[in-house]
Amino acid sequence: MPAYLVTIITVTQQEQFQDYAKLSGPAVAQYGGKFLVRGGTRTILEGKFDANRLVVVEFPSSERAKTLYNSPEYQAARDKRIGAADFNMVLVEGAGA
Repeated sequence: MPAYLVTIITVTQQEQFQDYAKLSGPAVAQYGGKFLVRGGTRTILEGKFDANRLVVVEFPSSERAKTLYNSPEYQAARDKRIGAADFNMVLVEGAGA
C-alpha cells in the first residue's frame, strides 16, 4: 500500500533551507520516493494555511518512507534544516491511484 509523507513548512532562513533541499531531494529518490507536490501555488478553499511551503511525497510503503527518514542521507539533510524552518511532517497510508 502506498504511503505519503505530507510536510507543512514555514521557511525562516531561505539560504540555509536550500542546503537541506539539495540533500533531501536525492535522498528521497534514493529511497523510492516520488514528489507529488513540492511547493507550488496554493488556493485556500477552507480554513487558513499560514505555512509558506507544502510537500507531498509518495512512497511504495510506509516502511520505505520510514527507511528514508531514518537513513544517514536524510538525517544529514535534516541536520542542515534545523533552525531554518518550522517543519511538520506526517506519514499517512493511502489507497493510491
